[in-house]
Amino acid sequence: MKRILCSIMIVFFAFAKANSQVIINELDADTPSTDFEEFIELKTQSPFESLDGYIMVLFNGSGSYTTGMGRSYYVEDLDGLTTDSNGLVVLGSSKVSPAVDRLLMKDGNTFQNGGDAVAIYLGEPSDFPEFTFANQNNLIDALVYGTNDDDATDLLDLLGETVQYNEGSPNNTNSLQLKPDGTYVSKKPTPHSLNDATEPSYIGLDFSINPMGDLNEGDLFSLTFTLTKAAPQNLYVNFDLKNEGFNTADFTGTTSIFIAAGESTQQLDFNITDDIVDEGDESLRVNLGNNLPTGYKRLKDKVEYLVIDNDFKVASYGNPLAPTFGIVESTQPKEYYISLNNLASPELEKAITIIIAETGVVREHTYADITTILKDADASPANSNKVWLLYNEKERRDVKFQNSSISKDKWNREHVFPRSRGGYFDIEEDEIADGIDVWVETSVDSLRHGNSDAHHLRAADSRTNSSRSNKNFGLGSTQYDGPEDSQGSWHGDVARSVFYMTLRYNGLQVVNGDPDPKLGLIGDLETLLEWHRQDPPDDFEMNRNNVIYEWQRNRNPFIDDPELAEFIWGNKAGETYTLSIEDQKNSRIIVFPNPSTDFLQFAHIIDPTDIKIYDAQGKLVLHQILSHDIKIEHKLIAGIYLLQIKTKLGTTVKTIVVN
Repeated sequence: MKRILCSIMIVFFAFAKANSQVIINELDADTPSTDFEEFIELKTQSPFESLDGYIMVLFNGSGSYTTGMGRSYYVEDLDGLTTDSNGLVVLGSSKVSPAVDRLLMKDGNTFQNGGDAVAIYLGEPSDFPEFTFANQNNLIDALVYGTNDDDATDLLDLLGETVQYNEGSPNNTNSLQLKPDGTYVSKKPTPHSLNDATEPSYIGLDFSINPMGDLNEGDLFSLTFTLTKAAPQNLYVNFDLKNEGFNTADFTGTTSIFIAAGESTQQLDFNITDDIVDEGDESLRVNLGNNLPTGYKRLKDKVEYLVIDNDFKVASYGNPLAPTFGIVESTQPKEYYISLNNLASPELEKAITIIIAETGVVREHTYADITTILKDADASPANSNKVWLLYNEKERRDVKFQNSSISKDKWNREHVFPRSRGGYFDIEEDEIADGIDVWVETSVDSLRHGNSDAHHLRAADSRTNSSRSNKNFGLGSTQYDGPEDSQGSWHGDVARSVFYMTLRYNGLQVVNGDPDPKLGLIGDLETLLEWHRQDPPDDFEMNRNNVIYEWQRNRNPFIDDPELAEFIWGNKAGETYTLSIEDQKNSRIIVFPNPSTDFLQFAHIIDPTDIKIYDAQGKLVLHQILSHDIKIEHKLIAGIYLLQIKTKLGTTVKTIVVN
C-alpha cells in the first residue's frame, strides 16, 4: 500500500511540474575547478514568454543553525528576461557556452554544491531576505540537489519535495536535466538546447582575436567571427568594444558583422588609437549583447583583452629594491606632531593616537575605494600604470586586480595586520567605490574601520597573500618572512604598518613571540623593531604616506619620524621625546643597516654633513664629510660604536652596532 501511495505521489508531482508556468529544465551547480561553467536553465510552456514577476531563490541545506537548515542565501529577480524560441532562458557564470542570457552576481560561485535547493517563486526579492526559511507560498517549481551529499531533509520538507537528485561526485562534469516524467537525470550539460535534442538547437556564433595576447596603443588587430553552420540567410549583428574608460575614441574600425547566406565567417580589422594621454591600461570588451536573431546563440561574449597605455609616468624616486631617500618630502602640515614634544611613554603613545585617530578629522573610506587608493599609493615608480607588490617585490599591471575567484597573475588587497586578528569586517556599503569626497567619521574605537585603513593595506600577489594567511611576522617556521626569493625590501614597511595600527585603534597590540591567532594580537615585536631599523622609510613609502593622507587625513608617524618607534618599544623607551625644527630636519638623515657588517648607507644628506665614528674607548675610527647620499664601506671590527652627525642645524649622536 505504501509503495502504491509513493507512486501516486511521484506521478502527482511530475504532473504538477509539467504544468507549471516556469520549470527548472536543467541545473549545473558544480563544475570542475572554479565553477565558472555553472548555470540554471528555465523553461516556459510557450516560446518568448516574459519572466517578469518571478524570482529565483537559492537555499542552504547544511546543518548550520544560523545559515543552513533550509535558509535562503541568494535571490535573483527574473524581471526583464524572456525565453527563446524553445522556451528556454539560461542564467549562470561567465564561461558557460553558449553564453548565458544573464550573468549571475556571484560569477563562478553562485550555486552551492549541496545538499541544497533552487526554487522559482512568484514574488519580489524582498520576500526573501537573507536566511529566510524556504516555504511553499507562491512556489512555482523547486529542485533539491546534491553532489553525493546526504539528503537535506529540512529543505525537502519545507519545499514539499520528496527526492534529492544527485549531480555526481564533487567537481563532476554533469548537469541535472528534467525528463518528460518530471524527474531528473544526470548527464552531459546542454545549455540552450532542449534536453532530448540530439544536436544543438541553435547556430553558434564564436569569435577570435589576432594577434593573441596583450594589445598596445597603435596596434592593429582583427576579430574573426565564425558560425557553427553556414548562415541560412544574411546575418547582421551589431556589437561594441566599449568597457569602462575604453570607448570609440580609443579605436577605429567597424563594429557590425555581416555574414552572407551560405557563408560562415567574417574578419574585421581595427586599430588602437595611439594618443598622448595617460588614461592608464584598459581593457576592450567584445560585447555581442542579447540581440542575435532567433536561432542563433553566442558561444562566448563579453571577453576582455588588455590594452596597454604607452603614456605612463615615471617617478623621480626608486622602488623598494632600489630605494632613494630625500626626494619625496613629507606633506604633513606645520606643527602636525607638535603635541608630541617633551612627552615620554605612555603619554607619547596617547598623544600619537589623538593625532592619527582624531574624530571629526580622520576619514574612513570603503573597502572598494582601497583599490583606487592602492593604484596610486603603491604605484610602481617605473610605471604609473603598475602597482608594486609588497612581498614579491615586483611590478604588476594595476588592471590585473583580482575581482573573481581566479587568482593567477592577479593582485589584491593585503591586510598587514590580518583581518582575523584585527576583528574588522566588510559591510554592504564597502562594495561601493564612491571616491575621495565621500567618507564617514571614524574614531579610535572604530575598529571595524581597520578593514579599509590604507596605512596597513598593500598591493600583493593574490596567491602570495593567501599563503601569508594570518601568520605573525618573523623568522620562525610558523612565522612569515615572505617568499623564498624575497630580499626583505618590505620588512620595515610592514613593521611601521603594524606600529601604526596598534596606536590607531583600541584593541590592537604588537607583542613579542609567535602568539596564536588571537583577536587583537600580532607578533613578533622584536623582529619588527629590527626590520624597522634595517629597512628605514624610503621615498616610495613617504609617497604612499602622502597619498593616503590626502584620502584619510591622517599619517603614519613612524614613516615621518622613524625614531618614534624607539621611544615607545625600542632602545629609548621611557625617555622624553623632543621635537624641534632642527631635530625634525636632522632626523631625516638615515643611516642603515644597523647592525652593520661591512658598509653604512647614508640617506637624506642635503647640506654638508660631518660624520665621525668612535669606538667603545672613545677613539675616532672613521671621519668623513658628506655632500650627498652615499654608501661607505668600512672595516670595523664587531662591536658598539657612536656615530656623530653634525650639520649646520646641530649635532646628533646615534649608536650603531657592527656584527
